[in-house]
Amino acid sequence: MMADLPLALSQGDPAGIGPEIALKAWSRRRETGLPPFVYLGDPRILKARAAMLGMDVPVAVSAPEAAVAAFGSALPVFAIDAATPVSPGKPDPATSSGTIAAIETGVKLTMRGKTAALVTNPIAKSVLYSSGFRFPGHTEFLAELARRETGTEYRPVMMLACPALRVVPVTIHIPLADVPGALDQALIIDTIRITARDLARRFGIDAPRLAVAGLNPHAGEQGTIGREDEETVRPALEALRAEGIDVTGPLPADTMFHASARTRYDAAICMYHDQALIPVKTLGFEEGVNVTLGLPFVRTSPDHGTAFDIAERGVADPRSLEEALKLAARLARGSEDRG
Repeated sequence: MMADLPLALSQGDPAGIGPEIALKAWSRRRETGLPPFVYLGDPRILKARAAMLGMDVPVAVSAPEAAVAAFGSALPVFAIDAATPVSPGKPDPATSSGTIAAIETGVKLTMRGKTAALVTNPIAKSVLYSSGFRFPGHTEFLAELARRETGTEYRPVMMLACPALRVVPVTIHIPLADVPGALDQALIIDTIRITARDLARRFGIDAPRLAVAGLNPHAGEQGTIGREDEETVRPALEALRAEGIDVTGPLPADTMFHASARTRYDAAICMYHDQALIPVKTLGFEEGVNVTLGLPFVRTSPDHGTAFDIAERGVADPRSLEEALKLAARLARGSEDRG
């Protein structure tokens, strides 16, 4: 049973705020109702960061099977060597092997039924790239690890969620000038199919309602402000409606995110990164969670980066991580009870 398993929490970049927010989340576990998790990383780093912050957090090296029982009195850690000393706020490519090993371990534990879901602390892609990491980011690496486990190719989709809004960008980390050329009907259709399927399968929404933003201002104004919405987005949505997916659009993005508009859909599909992330981070910056759809396991992460600039100051806010842990536990049970 998923309820009997801990979550796996990967360390992220150990020079960032990942160790700090893990310590703070565990310290607040009772007041926040946090589900049990096992931290995948170097216990020495956690102990050193706790001492630096003046936090009294017992750390227990533990197998995942013992993590739930240990969680009430100590922070369970599945030990992964950092390979080199770590200084908060000073990223070092030499730590990349431990960062990558934590992600790989989290996927294996989750896919092999030892942990209920994977929650990933933030990584710094530039640090990993300098050590030879060849994937664009976390998401693509997770899809490759899933393929290695199953032999099946997966197409991951990024969702950002907060209590007020769920958004999915069709294109993600590409220059804005490249977005029109990257959009095609197949990409839009595939993204929306995966979103609709996982909203039903993971979030427990039987008939998801999806609102789709147009690419251009006013959704192209019937082709007078760009042709992409009429020639690419609209035909894709017509094909999806023919499949029985409840999809509305293309809609002007500037009228999609006010309170009454948000009552009319379960997730918003946006054409590019900032069109999706600006509204969700405005409405729920501290509570935002990154959810990867399209994988054979549940993965969430905090909706922020490594924050090297504050890693020595002890001011990192653990709320996004706490929300990521709680959402992962709910999704692992097959439903989201946020309403």
